[in-house]
Amino acid sequence: MGSILGKTMEDNFKKQQEFMEKNQEIMLERQIQMQNQMRERQASMMIARSRDLFAWFGSFYAICALAGVAGFAKTKKPGPLIPLVPLSFIFGYQYDLAYGTKMERCREEATRVLLEEGSLIQLPRGLPTIQSIDAARQKK
Repeated sequence: MGSILGKTMEDNFKKQQEFMEKNQEIMLERQIQMQNQMRERQASMMIARSRDLFAWFGSFYAICALAGVAGFAKTKKPGPLIPLVPLSFIFGYQYDLAYGTKMERCREEATRVLLEEGSLIQLPRGLPTIQSIDAARQKK
């Protein structure tokens, strides 16, 4: 009788353990999905912000270009056109960030850094441990 009860309890324990493992796996998958969706939303907001900034900067650049050309036409000296040189670089950068492939190039470079230069991104003093977290918590 004791062995039958022991076997039943052991089977129930194994089933409970399998259930808990499956539940933890589902929770972890949900957390990964949630974090990925949050990352995607943040990235889309960054792209939208870049596009909005590009629209504003494009207007500024157009006004400066018209004023520079008008100044050049009036004075016949290249002085009014000089600000267009650095503004052109900034304008190109903003366009690349908003509509170009800058994000893809950044992602590729980040992958390269992770693979080839991992020591550059290591945390000082390594990963926090439970002991270090508890010690810091107890200090407060």
